[in-house]
Amino acid sequence: MNMIAALLEQRTGQQIAANRAWRIETALKPLLRMRGLETLDDLVAQLMMSRTGELGDMVVDALLNQETSFFRDSAVLDMVADAAGALQEEAGTRRLRIWSAGCSTGQEPYSLAMLFDERKIMTCSSPPEIVATDISPAALARARSGRYSQFEIQRGLSVRRMMQWFEGGEGDWAANPELTRKVQFRQHNLAGDPPPPGRFDIVLCRNVLLYFSGALRKAVFDRLAQAVRPGGVLVLGAGETVIGQTDLFAPSERFRGFYNLAEAVAPGARSALG
Repeated sequence: MNMIAALLEQRTGQQIAANRAWRIETALKPLLRMRGLETLDDLVAQLMMSRTGELGDMVVDALLNQETSFFRDSAVLDMVADAAGALQEEAGTRRLRIWSAGCSTGQEPYSLAMLFDERKIMTCSSPPEIVATDISPAALARARSGRYSQFEIQRGLSVRRMMQWFEGGEGDWAANPELTRKVQFRQHNLAGDPPPPGRFDIVLCRNVLLYFSGALRKAVFDRLAQAVRPGGVLVLGAGETVIGQTDLFAPSERFRGFYNLAEAVAPGARSALG
């Protein structure tokens, strides 16, 4: 198990705590069956003999925590929409930019797109630009397809939203093109890649940093600070905070529960980012 946990950390920066080592075997059982293997030791042996990274990619993808749902922590997303509305008023004709980091199979960015449409948050007839990223090619493929199971579609979506934005069929539901066009999906590794180009008014990075070591978490905050527009906000998960982790962000006085660039950082960020 140590080799597998080390592979996950090397590729993604994510750590599996000792008391959660059971997750490794549980997550890899389908892969073991698919490869005709009986034990994790057999899988490790194949990993050591493999001459390509394909098997390693499959192992890492299976271990990634892709827990998500539509309108997860709906009160937080309502606050994001409130902040977007306020920031759009200040931006005038400039189109807002939103980054959903660690978007998994796409439910978070699609939820935001629905909310923004319902709130009529737009400029020049254009809704905010939503860039959604994840490290997993498999998760991104599902996100781009906009196809979800009956369980996934009922988990967080009201009947009204289901009927407005999705079409049902043979057990799966497919997002309407009007919805999928609102989100740009890109592969991105928070642990090592620079942020997507440009600055963002709102960056959501929820329930990802808690899997990183303290040193890596600080490095990710450094990169997030390069991505947030001065005056913009950073949104973390309920169990995450910047306090004691970085000096680049501070709790927002304007948008409670969110974070702004620290005052000492914002002028420099403004200059560095143009």
